[in-house]
Amino acid sequence: MSPTNKKQVRVRIAPSPTGYLHIGTARTALFNWLFAKQNNGVFVLRIEDTDLERSEEKYEKDIIESLKWLGLDWDEGPIKQTDRLEVYEKYLNQLLAEGSVYYCFCSKEQLEEERQAMLAQGFGSKYSGRCRLLTAEQVKENLKSTASHVIRLKVPETKITFTDIIRGDITFDAALMGDIAIAKDPRVPLYNFAVVVDDEEMAISHVIRGEDHIANTPKQILIQKALGFGSPEYGHIPLILNADRSKMSKRFSATSINEYREKGYLPETMVNFMALLGWHPAPQPSVEARGKSAVVEKEIFTAEELVKEFDINRIQKAGAIFNVDKLDWLNAQYIKKMDSKDLAKLLKVKDTEQNLRIVEATKERLKKLSDFQEMAGFFVEVAEYNPALLIWKTSTKEKTLANLKEAEQIISAIISDDFAKNKLDKVLMPIAEARGKGDFLWPIRIALSGLEKSPGPFEIMEVIGKKETLVRVAEAIKLLGK
Repeated sequence: MSPTNKKQVRVRIAPSPTGYLHIGTARTALFNWLFAKQNNGVFVLRIEDTDLERSEEKYEKDIIESLKWLGLDWDEGPIKQTDRLEVYEKYLNQLLAEGSVYYCFCSKEQLEEERQAMLAQGFGSKYSGRCRLLTAEQVKENLKSTASHVIRLKVPETKITFTDIIRGDITFDAALMGDIAIAKDPRVPLYNFAVVVDDEEMAISHVIRGEDHIANTPKQILIQKALGFGSPEYGHIPLILNADRSKMSKRFSATSINEYREKGYLPETMVNFMALLGWHPAPQPSVEARGKSAVVEKEIFTAEELVKEFDINRIQKAGAIFNVDKLDWLNAQYIKKMDSKDLAKLLKVKDTEQNLRIVEATKERLKKLSDFQEMAGFFVEVAEYNPALLIWKTSTKEKTLANLKEAEQIISAIISDDFAKNKLDKVLMPIAEARGKGDFLWPIRIALSGLEKSPGPFEIMEVIGKKETLVRVAEAIKLLGK
């Protein structure tokens, strides 16, 4: 999509280092990154660390490392707000000098008392503005004391309307807000003020962020007007919801990017998956079938394809449902397409011929990299299993035992050099078709793996070789014959 104005596209992702990079913030970063790349724009990484009590270096490090892992490279930054305190102080002093803001010395108890009184009268909660009436001398005396204070913007009784790229025109009544706090003192700005100054000084053209920030937008527009700034264009993307449509929670959901990385999801998967959370590509025409034209919706994209296809106008307004089954499916598709040597490196297994055969035999069934040890362990040693598992669901113990003994004889006659999957298929598949595939192949696979879900018997036989195959089949016969 082309930008809606002629300014250079400059967007930003501005996480707070008060927690690990959340999937919601990562998705916001991705949408900004795609928009910048598509429009030859600039993607800025800004670290909003003015919350000194909760900000930690470990979270900042995680944010940077997670964005790098996802491949979301930034053009400028990381820029830390704590390195810009003098800048905020300059603008706050400007507003103080102009009389657009004032010091408020109301205690938390006073503010809560006011709030409860207004609610009791059926009004919305807002600050009464009582400290607007303080004289210059009273302000001076209060500042000398230890009384806590904030700086508030004088909010006019007007309506604020802005056009959201995704949601259209949105209007707020500023009269319902009351005078908003914008700083604790000139060197300690609060969120909305620091954001406005940063976006102006960094020439941010488009602010693309989560819909939970919609309520902040009129406050930021009011601050922009007080400072004589223009406004960037805004686009608020839908929240990510759990399957039950509840909001995804940092506390209750495994939602940090690092958690997904540790579980064995690939960065390509995460980028592809996050792109489809709240955005859908334009349907593509498919090959005509039976004289009827049809459309298909593509689901697997490279980063380059996403840059080409992304259209901010196709972002939905409704919440985006997080479907873990879809995530697993996507990850499995990427794993299947990987070169076995590259996959072995990710799995941290030695690049030996035997290990590569194990990787090749297993990757078709992997959903996550973390599944590998559980799914591949049987190549080394078969764990104990219930002999009843050997019996196909429609078969009998006697028939299964006969089929295993026949398989043992056939396998014994195959020379070791012919123990490749395609050759085993040619020898054993005709027998399986004659005896029934389930009846014949199921007990062989269980004998070789000890698992209900594993690669096919021919893939396993190729990896473990003739000698080990016969050992495992003999053991299965022994177990079933007891």
